[in-house]
Amino acid sequence: MSILFTPKHVGSLEIRNRFVHSGTYECMATETGEVTDSLVRRYKTLARGEVGLIVTGYMCVHPHGRAAAHQTGIHDDRFLPGLARLAEAIHDQNGRVLYQLVHAGRQTMPATIGRKPMGPSAIHRDPMYLVKPRAMSTGDIRTVINAFGAAAERAVKAGADGIHVSAAAGYLINQFLSPFHNHRTDEWGGNEANRFRFLKEIVAAIKTHLPTGMPLVIKISTNDHTPGPGVTLEAALQHAAWLKEAGVDGLEIASGNLLYRHMTMWHGSVPTRELVRSQPWWKKAGAWAIMKTMEGKYDYKGPWNLDAARSVRTVTGALPLFLVGGLRTLAEMETLVSDGETDFIQMCRPFVREPFLVKRFREKKTDRAACVNCNRCLGAIANNMPIACYEKGLPAVPSAGT
Repeated sequence: MSILFTPKHVGSLEIRNRFVHSGTYECMATETGEVTDSLVRRYKTLARGEVGLIVTGYMCVHPHGRAAAHQTGIHDDRFLPGLARLAEAIHDQNGRVLYQLVHAGRQTMPATIGRKPMGPSAIHRDPMYLVKPRAMSTGDIRTVINAFGAAAERAVKAGADGIHVSAAAGYLINQFLSPFHNHRTDEWGGNEANRFRFLKEIVAAIKTHLPTGMPLVIKISTNDHTPGPGVTLEAALQHAAWLKEAGVDGLEIASGNLLYRHMTMWHGSVPTRELVRSQPWWKKAGAWAIMKTMEGKYDYKGPWNLDAARSVRTVTGALPLFLVGGLRTLAEMETLVSDGETDFIQMCRPFVREPFLVKRFREKKTDRAACVNCNRCLGAIANNMPIACYEKGLPAVPSAGT
């Protein structure tokens, strides 16, 4: 039997195979964050397709940390019935699920959260949202740390099998870790240990609500690709060592930043037309110019986070690693796991196109993902369309009166 179809534990949770659905914004919750039937169907289908572990799209831990209009909420008890229904649907198909907890920080818009976004420091008007955030007070920081803990408690009540926290992709935790975004000189900035303190205390807050053995997995960035020095591989190795010491149960190895050169996160074709379409008229020209500068620079090139994962392995030893980014062929996946480069194969876009991909792998009906890395699925969610494969193009914009 291929090692890809052997079980592996994360904490005390047994995963039936080595395939993991990477946290992917679905754009399927209601405008107020409730779980919908379509969201439940998506994850039930992935579990039926034999994906061993599902990481949900990011769930908002606080209303001021909401990143998008149709993001799933976990910041209030009113979300519990829907969150429980989601976990139950996955379990009914013998799947396992980690609820992904995120606070957007500065990576959102005033129209989305009803106020000015906040970050570790009041610097940098970014090229995507054109927002210069307000600096968080110590009270703000404590409120967010407690919000992560409360969200984890709700996830446990809802029946999730564990917690996944994104400390990457430019969201608030990543902002605290990054010297590009974090210019603080108090106990939350100024050196690597202080910048890490925010994540360290979030981990501690979450773990107080987790039953013994329930896994906590952290997604870390190994290269932010920000215009100035951000999180580097050297810093990421220190973060990984500290996280292992803090008792986390696994690390997802990632890179890139949504606000600056976001194609470093996805690679492949730049969906210029689709992303520009999502912008208001007054931003279209600037968005077109930015997208054009990226075309041809981030073509698909295989597992681009692999070298970083190899480095992380040297400081984390047997701690389970999740590798994401550019994994497409069954032979390569099997080699990576057999050689100990990673413990789990994590994919996003291939599962958008083929929710039954793992089952097809097991039945020897295919040996590679059909995803062509066109990235129109990402262009779709930028236009508030549900996640799906849009290789043939996005639906037309409805005309007035239709």
